[in-house]
Amino acid sequence: MNITALYNLYSESFLVDTDTRKIRKNTMYFALKGENFNGNTFALEALKKGASYSIVDEKEYATTTKIILVEDVLATLQELAKYHRKKLNTPIISLTGSNGKTTTKELINAVLSTQYNITATVGNLNNHIGVPLTLLSMTPSTEIGIVEMGANHHKEIEFLCSITNPDYGYITNFGKAHLEGFGSLEGVIEAKSEMYEYLHKTNKSVFVNTSDKIQVEKTKNINSINLNQTIKHIGSNPFVSIEFNGETLQTNLMGGYNFDNLSAAITIGEYFNISSDNIKKAIETYTPTNNRSQLIKTKNNTTIILDAYNANPSSMKAALDNFSLINSKDKMVILGDMFELGSDSLQEHQNIIDYCSKLRLIDSIFVGGLFYQAKTNSLKIKTFEELKEHIAALNLKNKHILIKGSRGMALERIVAIIH
Repeated sequence: MNITALYNLYSESFLVDTDTRKIRKNTMYFALKGENFNGNTFALEALKKGASYSIVDEKEYATTTKIILVEDVLATLQELAKYHRKKLNTPIISLTGSNGKTTTKELINAVLSTQYNITATVGNLNNHIGVPLTLLSMTPSTEIGIVEMGANHHKEIEFLCSITNPDYGYITNFGKAHLEGFGSLEGVIEAKSEMYEYLHKTNKSVFVNTSDKIQVEKTKNINSINLNQTIKHIGSNPFVSIEFNGETLQTNLMGGYNFDNLSAAITIGEYFNISSDNIKKAIETYTPTNNRSQLIKTKNNTTIILDAYNANPSSMKAALDNFSLINSKDKMVILGDMFELGSDSLQEHQNIIDYCSKLRLIDSIFVGGLFYQAKTNSLKIKTFEELKEHIAALNLKNKHILIKGSRGMALERIVAIIH
């Protein structure tokens, strides 16, 4: 079946699913494959659960006319998304960066949603599968699309841009993330800047944080919209407060590093003519979720700052800087391993330990096999089970605790023990 015919079937509902546990009625099921699963085997089950069609790439599973055989399911999903993008008369904002891209995306979504019908990346579905799924979740009623793009190797952002064909782009920052794939900070800058190169080639526009000299240099020949420089950072103790249009806004975001994320959301809101009142309301009512700088109060009067969604050297230092400013006499940090740092991994973990000492964060626990290999007088714990036993024995009260680590460490599990 050619892509035009497949698109006609998709446009009957504008629904696509890849997980039979979450099948929606009249959806088109794409039977993706991974190392430990084969979606082809669920093609018939998807139909029984309400899917209109199943897309497979193994002939033995194409047992009815509703199960459509293609050469490669993933490639077809990406091709369908690209075809759909050409049909959409919708401006799309693309986002990438080393830190803060998901929070920035959520803030932009909150602001623009006050006046537009927005379709945005759900969670962090920002890779070669998530980006096509985001595009295919857009319908003719979508007025603005927001697409988050993640990458851990070169040419990935370029590929995602070729599918998305964005009208606008924003890069949050360049930091030490995914060094295993990028090789160095310079490699990160080069890879993330593939978005700039695509927007320049297609004569589209970028939003630029002019306080970042690298961004300014990389965008000097591109249509640029500078972030609003009149927004001021008033303080972060622990929540960020800002001044916008002469008024003080109190946010539910912790950490001065979120100021740029807020500035980007406000600037993009102003660009799309969101009223000041709606911008203020969206900014003040937005609350982070999914382990991103969440503030949790326990029954023992302990305050937990849970930032266990992800971690790299740049975001780890920013979180520690913010935590060190909190006015509390009894503070503890629980830090988990940072993944995908390549040959620099052990040194970067040692740097974080040394940074804790520099900030005089003495009550520190370092968790995981990488931190375990570093040198420190603080407590090192190799596994989560050992951490769980240690924390359970402490009976923590009246403390401020920062919990941060890479997603694979799943340190949010310790909250229930502290509680």
